[in-house]
Amino acid sequence: MRIAYFQPIGGASGDMMLGALTDLGMPLEHLEEQLGKLNVGGYRLEAREETRCEMRGTYLKVDLVDETRYSPRQLLETVEGSSLSQHVKDQSCQVLKALWAAECRVHGETQDILELEELGSVDTLVDVVGSSIGFEYLGVAGFHAAPLVIGNSSPPRRAGGYSNPAPATLQLIAATGAPVAAENPMYDQAGELTTPTGAALITTLAAFNRPAFAVDRVGLGLGTKDPAAFSNSLRVWLGETEQVAPEVGTQQSQVVLLETNLDDVSGLVLGYTQERLFAIGALDVWNTPIQMKKNRPGTLLSALVPKDNAREATEVILRETPTLGIRTRQVDRYVAGREMVSIQSDLGPINVKVKILDGKAISAAPEPDEVRRIALETGKPFQEVYQRITEEARRQLL
Repeated sequence: MRIAYFQPIGGASGDMMLGALTDLGMPLEHLEEQLGKLNVGGYRLEAREETRCEMRGTYLKVDLVDETRYSPRQLLETVEGSSLSQHVKDQSCQVLKALWAAECRVHGETQDILELEELGSVDTLVDVVGSSIGFEYLGVAGFHAAPLVIGNSSPPRRAGGYSNPAPATLQLIAATGAPVAAENPMYDQAGELTTPTGAALITTLAAFNRPAFAVDRVGLGLGTKDPAAFSNSLRVWLGETEQVAPEVGTQQSQVVLLETNLDDVSGLVLGYTQERLFAIGALDVWNTPIQMKKNRPGTLLSALVPKDNAREATEVILRETPTLGIRTRQVDRYVAGREMVSIQSDLGPINVKVKILDGKAISAAPEPDEVRRIALETGKPFQEVYQRITEEARRQLL
């Protein structure tokens, strides 16, 4: 399966995404031709090669010649009524609806009465729909991403205004549980690095991991900033995922089990430690109630990690919990093959996990985070969305 991996080196925006897709080989003429199917004007596209911190890439600028503001409903109707492919329309509307949901949450208004400021102009439509056009042109079927780079909280996004990130950007991050890079001195005074449109594209479409895949092309989309400390750019890797699933019976021996007994730790600490372990690549983390010496109830913290991550995981446990020691042992495990596949459903595109046994798909289930997103967007019960997507995935894939 052909996938794209988004690496926000110095932020993410709609323009930067379009620049990266153009840098990957999507002709500007093709983008302009397809965007013409929206039957809206008031903008010009300009693409040129530039550098950021000695990194060559493509800067694509959407010049507005008409400042007309549109409502969310008008923008969605423009996409739905166009002659673009159904896949591009569905994917674009999925991203736009996530963006409007975030704005509604921030402003406490419904979509019918929501008045957009910056996001109501035609360039929002160009960024979102143009990106979907690029993904289709390049044959991208799956999306993955590194943590978002949102920069530091100061200076304010605008003079006398709210701090960075923009409220809608942060709401999109919170709604999907997207990981973000830590604050860093090099981002001081850089201002906004990830825009609401950039966040909407990545958080809506991508899973935040980097699978094993063969990279064959890399594109760099450049932002408008040019700080000396870092490159204001979004890098997109393009390639094919490995199609050969591991055989049943193959022992995955490079796995380490870490365990420690705890009798003086709160649930808050256990929860945070689990998050930190998963963030560095733990395969699984769990807690088991145990009885310790002097009749004290306690908790057995267990973490299954790749051998290469064992030292880092040990340091996390030692730093975050009161334990003075950790037991370690190498364990063998048997695994079935798995593959992430993007399918189209009546609720929109969604990633599903396919279980493979002896080269044959035997089960398929949607990712819970995406089910949650669709349930929040549509107002439908989680169980209903999960069942409908599961049935559709089995019908298409099994």
